[in-house]
Amino acid sequence: MQLPNCQTLLLNLEAGVLHVTLNRADCRNAMSLAMVGELRAVLAAVRDDLSVRAIVLRGAGGHFCAGGDIKDMASARATGADAYRALNRAFGSLLEEAQHSPQVLIAVLEGAVLGGGFGLACVSDIAICQQDAKFGLPETSLGILPAQIAPFVVGRIGLTQTRRLALTAARFNGSEAERLGLVHFSEADKAALEHRLAEVLSQVRQCAPQANAQTKALLLASQNEALGPLLDRAAEQFAAAVTGAEGVEGTLAFVQKRAPKWATE
Repeated sequence: MQLPNCQTLLLNLEAGVLHVTLNRADCRNAMSLAMVGELRAVLAAVRDDLSVRAIVLRGAGGHFCAGGDIKDMASARATGADAYRALNRAFGSLLEEAQHSPQVLIAVLEGAVLGGGFGLACVSDIAICQQDAKFGLPETSLGILPAQIAPFVVGRIGLTQTRRLALTAARFNGSEAERLGLVHFSEADKAALEHRLAEVLSQVRQCAPQANAQTKALLLASQNEALGPLLDRAAEQFAAAVTGAEGVEGTLAFVQKRAPKWATE
């Protein structure tokens, strides 16, 4: 696996975990087209490498992401609607690819979690925030739409709450984000945030990587596939897993009262 060279991201692969840091702290890590492209390239680079067990996404400088880059929008204005359409859709493609990443995607949320940053939080498998983080969908207050984000927000917290947040541009903190189901853990301070992240990563390492990837895909498919065919396919995957390398190792480790190999790597 070869990770791409990035100008807007910091990458650190350690013990099977790829730490990806949005690194535009001077603008609260606003999502530029270049950053979108680099994030997509990183996801593509690790997609088929399950030695990467998890991806931790966070922001530099005390903020996660303050939304779209206004400079990119200003540049697109000179070339018309087609440029805006392409810019917006590229971010939607990033959200799709992040949502379907085979790895466990963990979002660590501090400071501003707005617009596009809010969308990225919604496609994570596990989201951890600081209680004083500031969440919101500010698009309508700017006269625009949360166009690519909206379906992922609805999928995360439901239509009723999404309507309220999108149509008021209301801001809220980490405690409210936890109540809404947007995040799984809201921590009091930085130390507690890092402790929770370490705990979650320890739990992920107990799970077989291929089983995790297939389980994630199955859970996502359950949202829109017909139940009968989905269960038929799931039964085939179960049979293959039981007789496959991970299934044999997992059951043998259980009988021998030891940790499976993937939990000790």
